[in-house]
Amino acid sequence: MSHPLGLSPSKIIAVHLNFRGRAAERGRYPDEPSYFLKPPSSLSWSGRDLVRPRGTELSAFEGEVAVVIGTRAHRVSREDAHAHIRGVTAANDFGVHDLRHADRGSNLRSKGADGYTPVGPTLLDPRAVDLADLRLRTWVNGELVQDATTADLLFDFAYLIADLSRSVTLEPGDIILTGTPTGATVVEPGDVVEVALDDHEPLRNTVREGDELPAPGARPRVTPTERAAAVGGSPPAVSPATGKALREVSTATLSAQLRKRGLHHTFLTGLRPSRPDLRMVGTAHTLRFLPLREDQFAERGGGMNAQKRAVESIGPGQVLVIDAREDHGAGTLGDILALRALRRGAAGVVTDGCLRDSPAFAELDLPSYSAGAHAAVLGRRHVPWEVGVDVACAGVLVRPGDVLVGDAEGVLLIPPDLVDEVAADALEQEREERFVLARVDAGESVDGLYPLGPDRRAEYERWAGR
Repeated sequence: MSHPLGLSPSKIIAVHLNFRGRAAERGRYPDEPSYFLKPPSSLSWSGRDLVRPRGTELSAFEGEVAVVIGTRAHRVSREDAHAHIRGVTAANDFGVHDLRHADRGSNLRSKGADGYTPVGPTLLDPRAVDLADLRLRTWVNGELVQDATTADLLFDFAYLIADLSRSVTLEPGDIILTGTPTGATVVEPGDVVEVALDDHEPLRNTVREGDELPAPGARPRVTPTERAAAVGGSPPAVSPATGKALREVSTATLSAQLRKRGLHHTFLTGLRPSRPDLRMVGTAHTLRFLPLREDQFAERGGGMNAQKRAVESIGPGQVLVIDAREDHGAGTLGDILALRALRRGAAGVVTDGCLRDSPAFAELDLPSYSAGAHAAVLGRRHVPWEVGVDVACAGVLVRPGDVLVGDAEGVLLIPPDLVDEVAADALEQEREERFVLARVDAGESVDGLYPLGPDRRAEYERWAGR
């Protein structure tokens, strides 16, 4: 059956990450768009089922705006790009993330299956809508789950067409999927997904379970990474109970607990707090600086550079972690951007470089850790380069979503999959140490007492009221 809109693309090109809200959710803020291809055989339409193979579980929708090319585009300018658009319509960039592990980044198995790109049902004339403020909404079983406008795009339609047509000729009928906003997540067989532009008729598809994938080939597999990519949402937050525990125990105790688990390189060396009275608990939101090169600073240092994007995309409970290569020859953050991060709900700032306007940080209710103070702006030593990537800070590998704890002694990192048990065991360790301190203060020897030996365990349990 041919597509109801008469679409027959030679290629379907999808943008990986293009809405600001989604970028903040992912903890990545791209400098340029990146793309992947979906086969023309993945094209589908409203009313056709989305088939999830039996034995998989991570089927995920992504409501998007599809741009349909009307005339051949080859090396067109951004100013002329809109003239090459035939129309825009609703789309669902559907995928089954259980197969993503085998794609090596191509998304072919996970998002390229037959029927995984439904678009329609109405092709809107680009002259009749506001392409810069087009409303995109998605519902699952009648519940609104995505609501954004194209004003939130990092790279608008004209930018995408101009960028792609530099090296890829866009033919009439080709489709560009322009990215999904925050709210995309997993759906189950029987769920109904609807995507609409403005107030036009929605694209409507039902998820259905199909047959198991036959051999040969990669088998479905669920990993924490794939689950996180499918489920969406902000980087995992620290639970209230764990957060409370982490605010009560010292980084020294946490370091001891991590050493028991074979992790010996988790304390960020040489950083001091601007406010020793404040405790810090949050998840890492990373920013990477590279050494100053004047031509690159001219290109990447001005305007909404990576440093400002990092601040504008930080979310509640996140800690801005700046990799400044332990270079202390300039400031890496000043009071204005720090205040902006605080107003966005940031849990703290950590840099292995220096803070600028450092006296102001002593008055700011934002835990901040640095290697010192420096009055010079970052352009003296650094180029703000990228956001949301793995970084090195004060000798420690920090990944987006890692848990950071700060006290008067400094900052320590805890892998998120260990944080609950480390926090609970740290509480117990400090309880034992209070018992030991009381006995030492009473004049007892540390022999058999510190560390707590088996002969004193029963006494400790009574003291602890167990």
